[in-house]
Amino acid sequence: MKVDLNDTSASAVAAALVRARIAAGSPAMGMVLTLIVVTDEARYYDAMRASRVISREHPARVLGVILREKRGPASLDAQVRIGNDSAGESVILRMSGELTQHAEGVVLPLLLPDSPVVAWWPGSAPKAPAQDPLGSLATRRITDAAASSRTRHAAMIRVARAYQPGDTDLAWTRLTPWRALLAAALDQVELKVTSGSVVAERGNPSADLLAAWLEARLKVPVEQHSSRGPGITEVRLHSTIGDVAVVRHDGRNGRFVVPGEADRTVALRRRPTAELLAEDLRRLDEDDVYRETIERLLRRDSSNGRPAKKVAAKKTTAPAKGGASKTAAKTAAAKSGTRTAAARSGSKGGAKGGGGAR
Repeated sequence: MKVDLNDTSASAVAAALVRARIAAGSPAMGMVLTLIVVTDEARYYDAMRASRVISREHPARVLGVILREKRGPASLDAQVRIGNDSAGESVILRMSGELTQHAEGVVLPLLLPDSPVVAWWPGSAPKAPAQDPLGSLATRRITDAAASSRTRHAAMIRVARAYQPGDTDLAWTRLTPWRALLAAALDQVELKVTSGSVVAERGNPSADLLAAWLEARLKVPVEQHSSRGPGITEVRLHSTIGDVAVVRHDGRNGRFVVPGEADRTVALRRRPTAELLAEDLRRLDEDDVYRETIERLLRRDSSNGRPAKKVAAKKTTAPAKGGASKTAAKTAAAKSGTRTAAARSGSKGGAKGGGGAR
C-alpha cells in the first residue's frame, strides 16, 4: 500500500502510517529497528530498494531523508509505503527550504519507540556522523567511504578521525570474507609471518583497512600495491615456510594458498550493498576490532607524511630562537626510535596460529 502526502507535517505522516497499517491488515508492529537513510535524489531509489531487501531479515521502519534545495519556503513531501516487497514500513521524506536545517525535528516523531536507531549515508557522509543532527539520533551509524564524492582514501581517513562508538563503514564490512580466510589459514598451519602485502585498485578504502588490520594483529609491516582491480585482488602473508595468499582477479572467485596444502578455489564475490547492510545490522554494539584497525590506519597515514602533520603544526607554539629546528629534530628522533623498537618487537614476536589474525 502506498500513500502520497504533499506539503505535509510529521504528525500527518505518523497518522498516515497508522491508517495504512490498519488498511493493510497488519495493525500490530513487529519491527525491530528504525533505519534512517540520508541520501539525495540520485541515490535514493537504489538505497531504498536495498533497505527493503534487508527488512526481510531485519523488519524495520525505513525513513528515507532526501534534503533538497535549502533556499525557499519550508516544505515537506512524504510517501508512506507498507507491505508489497517489504516486511516493514518505509517512508520517503523530501524536505526543502529551511526545513533541511532541522531534519531531525521531522524524523524524531517517526522513530519506533524502545528500539534501536541506525543511520546510513549511501553517499557522502557528514564530517562527524556522531555529531550530525540525524546521526545523533542513532546508536549505530553506517558510512561508505567508497561511495564518497571525495578521494576515497581521504574519505576513509576522515571517517577514522571522526570515529565514535557505534560508527562503522561498509569498506570494513566488505573485508569479512578476506579476514575469515586469512584467519583460517593461520589456524591451520603453524608459521611465523614476517611481512605482508595487499594489492588492490588505487585508493581502495577496504585495502587500507585490511593492511592496517594485518599490521595491528600480526605486528609485522604490510605493504600496499596497486592493480587494475576490481577491488582487492591479492593478499600475501610471507613466512619462513612459504606464503599464505588469497588471490582474486575476477571479483567472483579466489585462489586460497596455504603452505603444504593444495591450492583451493573459494567463492569470493563482491557482495551487493543490501547484503553488507544486513551483516552490519546483526551487530549493533561497538566493534572493538574496527576501532583498533582505524587507530592503526591513522598511525600509518601519519607516518606517510599526510595531513596529520598540519594538525600538529597548529598546536605548536612558536619557540625561542633556534627552538623550532631543535624541537623538530627531537620529535623526529623520538618517532624514529619508536618505530625501530616496534619493528624489533614485531620481528621477535611474529604471529603464531590464528590468534594474530582473529
